[in-house]
Amino acid sequence: MVGWVRRNYQIGNEDNTMIKAVIIDDVAQAIETLKEDLAAYCPEVELIGQADGVVSGAKLLRTLRPDVVFLDIQMQDGSGFDLLEILPSPSFKIIFTTASDAFAIKAFRFSAVDYLLKPIDPDELVEAVRKLQASEEASNESLDLLRENISEQTGPRRIALHTQEKISVVAVEDIIRCESTGNYTQFFFVNKEKLLVTRTLKEYDQLFREYGFARVHQSHLVNTRHIKEYVKTEGGYLLMKDGSHVSVSMRKKSEVMKLLENL
Repeated sequence: MVGWVRRNYQIGNEDNTMIKAVIIDDVAQAIETLKEDLAAYCPEVELIGQADGVVSGAKLLRTLRPDVVFLDIQMQDGSGFDLLEILPSPSFKIIFTTASDAFAIKAFRFSAVDYLLKPIDPDELVEAVRKLQASEEASNESLDLLRENISEQTGPRRIALHTQEKISVVAVEDIIRCESTGNYTQFFFVNKEKLLVTRTLKEYDQLFREYGFARVHQSHLVNTRHIKEYVKTEGGYLLMKDGSHVSVSMRKKSEVMKLLENL
C-alpha cells in the first residue's frame, strides 16, 4: 500500500529548488530510518511520498514527479526491476538500496549504477545526494546490465565504463589491459580500440581482482588470459597477445612468475 503522499506537493513547480524524493521499500523500519537520516543530514531533500512495494510504488509514481527514488531491490511483491518495467522510461533518478550482499554490490559496481548499502551510512547518503545533483539518470542500458549482472551466477561478465562523453558497456573478457593515466584509466581491447575512463586504476584493480586480472606495475593492470609470454630481458616485461609490452615492477616479478606457472 502507499504509506502517504504529501498533499501540498505541486507538480512541475520549477521555482522550488528542493530535491523531491520518494522511498519505496517493503521494510517499515528501513523507510523510517531513511526518512530520519534525510531530515537530519540532507535538508535539501524533501520527501514527498513513500510506498511499500512494486505495485503501490508504481501507482505512487504515476501521480508524483520526484527528482529521485530511493528504491529497494527486493520486495515482497517483486523487485525494483519489476517496477521499472511498469514504468519503462522513468523521468526520475534512481538510488537503489540493498542489504549486505557482496555479490549484489559487485553487480552494482560493474554496472555503474548508484546504490546505498543497508544499514545506510549517513556519510554515504550525503555523498549520494551530492552526486545526484550533478549526475544524469541511469541509462536503460546500465539498468539492464545491472539486472544481467545480478542474475549471473558466476559473476558479472560485462561492465559499464564511464568516459567524459558516454557510457560504454563492454565484455570483461575483451579487456586486454588497463593503464593508469593520472586520475583516469586507459583501457585496451582485443579489437584494438581504446577507451579513456574517468576512474583510477586502483578502483579497477580492486574490481577485477577476482576475474583473472593482475596488477603487475603501479601503472599497469593486465588480463592474464591475454598474456603471451614474460620476457626477462630489458628489466622484465609482459608481451601481450595484441603485441603490446607491459613493464613488470621489480617487486612484482616473483609474483608474476608464480602467476604464470599456474596459468
